[in-house]
Amino acid sequence: MLQLSSAGKRFGQKLLFEDANWLITPDERTGLVGGNGTGKSTLLKILAGVETLDYGALTRVKGMTLGYLPQDGLALRGKTVFAECLSVFDHLHDLETESIALTHTLSEADPKSREYAVAAERYSDIADQLHVHDIYTLDSQVGAVLGGLGFSKEDWTRNTEEFSGGWQMRIALAKLLLQKPSLLLLDEPTNHLDLESRNWLENYLHGYPNAFILISHDRYFLDVTVNKTVELWNKRMHTYHGNYEKYVTQKEERRTQLINAYKNQRDRIEALEAFINRFRAQATKAKQVQSRIKELEKIERIEIPEEEATIHFSIPQPPASGRTVIEVSNLTKHYPMPDGQPKRVLEDLNFTIDRGDRIALVGANGAGKSTLIRILAGLDAPTSGEVKLGHNVLADYFAQDQYKVLDPNAKMLEDISGIAPKVPQTELRSLLGCFMFSGDDVFKPLGVLSGGERNRYAMAKMLVSPANMLLLDEPTNHLDLRAKDVLLDAIANFTGTVLFVSHDRYFIDGLATRVFEVEDRRMHIYPGNYEDYLWRKQGGPDKITTTITSSLSSSPPAPVVEIPAPPAEAPQSPQSAVKRLNPIKLKQLEDRLRFTEEEIPRLESTISTAEEKLGVFTSAEESQRTAAELDQLRANRTALLAEWEELSLTLEEQKLA
Repeated sequence: MLQLSSAGKRFGQKLLFEDANWLITPDERTGLVGGNGTGKSTLLKILAGVETLDYGALTRVKGMTLGYLPQDGLALRGKTVFAECLSVFDHLHDLETESIALTHTLSEADPKSREYAVAAERYSDIADQLHVHDIYTLDSQVGAVLGGLGFSKEDWTRNTEEFSGGWQMRIALAKLLLQKPSLLLLDEPTNHLDLESRNWLENYLHGYPNAFILISHDRYFLDVTVNKTVELWNKRMHTYHGNYEKYVTQKEERRTQLINAYKNQRDRIEALEAFINRFRAQATKAKQVQSRIKELEKIERIEIPEEEATIHFSIPQPPASGRTVIEVSNLTKHYPMPDGQPKRVLEDLNFTIDRGDRIALVGANGAGKSTLIRILAGLDAPTSGEVKLGHNVLADYFAQDQYKVLDPNAKMLEDISGIAPKVPQTELRSLLGCFMFSGDDVFKPLGVLSGGERNRYAMAKMLVSPANMLLLDEPTNHLDLRAKDVLLDAIANFTGTVLFVSHDRYFIDGLATRVFEVEDRRMHIYPGNYEDYLWRKQGGPDKITTTITSSLSSSPPAPVVEIPAPPAEAPQSPQSAVKRLNPIKLKQLEDRLRFTEEEIPRLESTISTAEEKLGVFTSAEESQRTAAELDQLRANRTALLAEWEELSLTLEEQKLA
């Protein structure tokens, strides 16, 4: 369908890639990856015909169609959202108009005439095309795509110029998906999507009938959408079969092979040079020396590019807060509107955040996630209700536009050193390098950086001196895969408490211990990560959880353990097959089983301690309190045993399935 042959491209004096060969087939489902500055976006533009090659050739099959979505920069105006999307089918409406005209020709022409035969053939061709594109369902196709990408029905009749840049990119993406070109080229398509829209796009691409190539910094999205990975590395194009996870494994194997080949070549070169230097002056060895000189000249030297070092930044641990970090009671938030009717955003929220929680805040765009974070950070006041911070809680807030609070005259390295004077500058520069600031970039004033660059710097700055409660609104925006890994590792090892909004599935799954969903102005709480949340939303166990706490003075506080209610048993016929779980869910169940097996003996020990304490009388109040806690612990043990039995049975069925 499309082929690159010995392709090469320069950016000024810098060689991006050379000798690239790529045969793109009609079933292509490829992720294009590589470090920053390797030329991924440039290559996509070359495939789209926006830029040209400096070397080699690009050939296309006649009749193929291309659709290209850049990272940003598109602006649409002059039509409503629905009309703009429907315009991709203008050619079909033209064909429909032509077919109507042909019916008149056929009704008036002599059936035996040449005119009738030509008109009949053309009418048949048009009818086939209209049938293939299902012209009578165009409105519903547009509605389905707009709904999937997060546009409400009220948005459909708004003019496109009323929307921000991110929503403009969604409209452009919707048009491409409706066109269904032979080859779809998407540069960071998830950048402007929330989780629900991202999940919808993932499912859409699963059923996409044609080829697509995409660039993304969302690892999970790559894992579930592509079956081939093309990497630009070391100025060459390297192809790996499989998704991103398989690519990472195969790349490490390939690098090991390259290093071994480099060592073997160096040994051979050193041996040739030693022979030449030793016998160069001897006439009897002249022929052998010349032979080795020629061999040395013909050797194509293997280069080992400098690998980006894996940075494990040790985030400074903050002072401990009290057990309860934030307690929210009857929180409501309304915004006044010009018509006098308040816009109701949040209604009667009640929840508690405990020390060590890592909470993912999810919900559709406009559901009130950012509003809630700002209220918890003390930047906005609730209309009614109360937000109470616990003992010794120090909250820090990272906004989507955090760059606005930075001093534009401050120089980067001096600014970050000022808040972390004890951290060596080499370590600070390594951290800044992870966030894509290297070389002389670290000496630049912050004011010369773009908004995205300043946001990246603001995130790095937060990591070197964190509070014990982090409220993060889209911390992964503008970060590449490497920077996301650094951020994920840092927060995973953080002993404080974190509540965050992110549209990156991999980031949420690797970090969250609970999911708070804002939906219809209410809060729904789910234990586990995003995978667990989806499982419960799709019919898994109820979101009701049991919180196990213990405040026995003679034993350490018990951790918070969330036990899902046992699933309702659906009647099954003897012949019904057990549904196989996906590997991610299966691994989570296995981990949960191991946890219950470790937690049950701990609970038994805590119960024994409580029973012993109950046997020693100190006061009536203390005895009553201990007895109540003992009853709660025994109930928790019963629930945990029931869960252990359910998990054991489920995993046993999976082995037999």
